[in-house]
Amino acid sequence: MTSVAAPPRTTLAAALNAGLRDSMRDDPSVHVLGEDVGTLGGVFRITDGLAAEFGSERCLDTPLAEAGILGTAVGMAMYGLRPVVEMQFDAFAYPAFEQLVSHVAKMRNRTAGAMPLPITIRIPYGGGIGGVEHHSDSSEAYYAHTPGLHVVTPATVADAYGLLRSAIASDDPVVFLEPKRLYWSKDDWSADAPAPIEPIGRAVVRRTGTSATLLTYGPSLPVCLEAAEAARAEGWDLAVVDLRSLVPFDDETVCAAVRATGRAVVVHEAAGFAGIGAEIAARVSERCFHHLAAPVLRVTGFDIPYPPPMLEHHHLPGVDRILDAVARLQWEQ
Repeated sequence: MTSVAAPPRTTLAAALNAGLRDSMRDDPSVHVLGEDVGTLGGVFRITDGLAAEFGSERCLDTPLAEAGILGTAVGMAMYGLRPVVEMQFDAFAYPAFEQLVSHVAKMRNRTAGAMPLPITIRIPYGGGIGGVEHHSDSSEAYYAHTPGLHVVTPATVADAYGLLRSAIASDDPVVFLEPKRLYWSKDDWSADAPAPIEPIGRAVVRRTGTSATLLTYGPSLPVCLEAAEAARAEGWDLAVVDLRSLVPFDDETVCAAVRATGRAVVVHEAAGFAGIGAEIAARVSERCFHHLAAPVLRVTGFDIPYPPPMLEHHHLPGVDRILDAVARLQWEQ
């Protein structure tokens, strides 16, 4: 009997690289630009080999000027191209925020739909890599609060490829947040036979359960899955939902998962005050009130600037803090 070879183990970074390469091969209007994306292949090597294959005009090294990078992308999109911008680190993107809010997010509305801006803004984000200040921010709430933008974040190898392909193909601007501490995570996946590409705006249940539902995304997904396994020792059966898309938000999948357990905890790295978790908790409370046996709780980073590397393990949500929240849910009845 002939055995079937298992798919190769592929990193999330390699899946992103494959997504960029396949998009550029399929559509000559796709251009990549950013700091060190050309010859170097980006600081995380996500664009490795693209300049050699497609040339320096389609994989373009730019000056260290984020506002100029995104402003250039706006002009490119206005003239019919599909630029993919790389911001080298999360907090490096802030100088481009004015371009993003004033032009990228508003151009389609400003022109009554006549001029969409199909721009993908790739931003490595989050902590867990021992990075210093300006290298570990979780800035998703800024973007999600800006009407006119789609905001997505993959947490698996397959989603890294599929969501990036969907983002580049979208006629709406997409802020594509890449959890940098998952760049080197691996899974059985091959670019030669990728899973079907799902549209932006759909969450997925990664684990079913009956005791409570953990709602999370990006770098916090593996932590929540680990917490769900550890919870079995306490007799708790936890469901885990990977949001994947923050805007648009999948109320249907999220609310179905919460109604099934009657309890929910939102987990993310960003600060808790006025964060994404607050919006999720409000939406769940409004839509699932009569199914909830306890208030929706949040486990987040602390409301401080990102701490030095030696302290980040205290700052980031971990298994113990998640299980503490679940324990509180059992008493809130």
